[in-house]
Amino acid sequence: MQFEVWAPQAGRVTLQCDGVTRTLARDPEREGWWRGEADARDGSRYGFSLDDGPVLPDPRSRRQPDGPDGPSAVVDHEAYAWRAEWDGRPLPGAVLYELHVGTYTREGTFDAAAERLEHLAGLGVTHVQLMPVCPFPGRHGWGYEGVSPWAVHEPYGGPEALKRFVDRAHGLGLGVVLDVVHNHLGPSGNHLPRFGPYFTDTHHTPWGAAVNLDAPGSDEVRAYLVESALAWLRDYRIDGLRLDAVHALADTRAHHFLEELSAAVDALAADTGRPLFLIAESDRNDPRDITPRAAGGHGLHAQWNDDFHHALHTALTGESQGYYADFARAPFAALAKTLRGGFFHDGTYSTFRGRRHGRPLDRTRVAGHRLLGYSQTHDQVGNRARGDRLAALVSPGLLACAAALTLTAPFTPMLFMGEEWAAGTPWQFFTDHTDAELAEAVRDGRRREFAAHGWAEEDVPDPQDPATRDRSCLDWSEPEREPHARVLAWYRQLVALRHAQPDLTDPDLADTRVVHDEERRWLAFRRGDVLVAVNLGGEPVPIALGVPHARVLAAWEPVDVPGTDGVLRLPGESAVVLLQE
Repeated sequence: MQFEVWAPQAGRVTLQCDGVTRTLARDPEREGWWRGEADARDGSRYGFSLDDGPVLPDPRSRRQPDGPDGPSAVVDHEAYAWRAEWDGRPLPGAVLYELHVGTYTREGTFDAAAERLEHLAGLGVTHVQLMPVCPFPGRHGWGYEGVSPWAVHEPYGGPEALKRFVDRAHGLGLGVVLDVVHNHLGPSGNHLPRFGPYFTDTHHTPWGAAVNLDAPGSDEVRAYLVESALAWLRDYRIDGLRLDAVHALADTRAHHFLEELSAAVDALAADTGRPLFLIAESDRNDPRDITPRAAGGHGLHAQWNDDFHHALHTALTGESQGYYADFARAPFAALAKTLRGGFFHDGTYSTFRGRRHGRPLDRTRVAGHRLLGYSQTHDQVGNRARGDRLAALVSPGLLACAAALTLTAPFTPMLFMGEEWAAGTPWQFFTDHTDAELAEAVRDGRRREFAAHGWAEEDVPDPQDPATRDRSCLDWSEPEREPHARVLAWYRQLVALRHAQPDLTDPDLADTRVVHDEERRWLAFRRGDVLVAVNLGGEPVPIALGVPHARVLAAWEPVDVPGTDGVLRLPGESAVVLLQE
């Protein structure tokens, strides 16, 4: 078997495989690369020694059976016998469901999560979006401190279990999206700096030295990340990738890394005949991220739209701390603006940032499905001090309004696991760092951060306490009892409507018409022949829709259909979806 490694600063490289040591030779065709042959099979343990130093795991390791610091293991991807016939499922018309493997079930494994996929098929979602699954020290964590970006976290079940999960999802008609982190690696178990210039001090990020995308040696680093992304899509039959915090990818080169990545993914999609896509998390509100490469953009297929979330959250809760301050002055106007134009901050002044922020979308060129809309995500729940979900903050009626807006808006909707039944369990920040100093630093940093926002120290759960993770596991007995069962039925009804009514997946952002009343706390919008109205206030309100004949498609509370006067009378804290006849 051929082994190879990029180690441009090493003078000597040896391979240790299954207890046998071999000296590697320089690759005459690729600068900085070393290669050699060794007897190996699926499961063989191996590692590299640089200049007679300690044996280190392979930077491109496909498996770390003993964790990030242990030896790598060979993975024969051809050995798995795929069962499901799968041609892929595109992003337009999708409903995504964000899922954390470690807390979706109490067991916290791929196999246990796969046993619950029929619930999602019955809910009507089209794609499961997995939070990061790369190896990290310990057993439990969010996954954003991962290392070895080609490998799979062993406590979840490792590579074979991920394939079984994807296979099961595809068999049920569900696509799978994977969250990948290219902007940093975890501080513990990260051996890349010993091999080469994977990081650079040219740029500063919240995690320290930036991933090297534009300094000397960056050609190989970019290839490392691009090929890792393609490996998930090819070897595991993943359907799309969510790219974490692309605003933290510091790249000054004329050919941006995101453009290079999107071109490679589009080429793989053409080769495989499957629709593959990239979804960015971005804090830039920059349309270039989702503008086609031919038009001068980066060519990503979609991005998260935090502006919609922030406007909706402030309208529902009245919260105004931090970045919510920009939306809280007139939340219904902010919500209306996002429904019509995608971004709220489109060059407007942001008091939170102390500067102008964003740029307008060209609604004639950007389809609505290229923006993801959501009322909850792992960030917006887990980065609260107590990890309290929206269900802990507002009434069931307001939850119903949030669901109606999310699932009928012009964006691709995304749900966060448990949201569909108003889960009573929190989702908190938890870690399992094996480095005691790092664990203490994270614990103290978390408490200081939230103390600055007014939370008492005793209200911030200890991330290292196993009970913090345990509290965050979904309770699968909830969907069968009230009030959760009613909320679940509402979500199922709305998802079914989204699939059944073509107007709800119309890509034309410019076709959404919105009216609202800031003081009386209602908002209504129209997409084709579908009308949606929500009343976040406590009292009934008359809403002049100008539609004399409409049929109720879904209603959280009983409503009177508009009469000849075209006025809808909507109860307090309720939502309705109508079809003009």
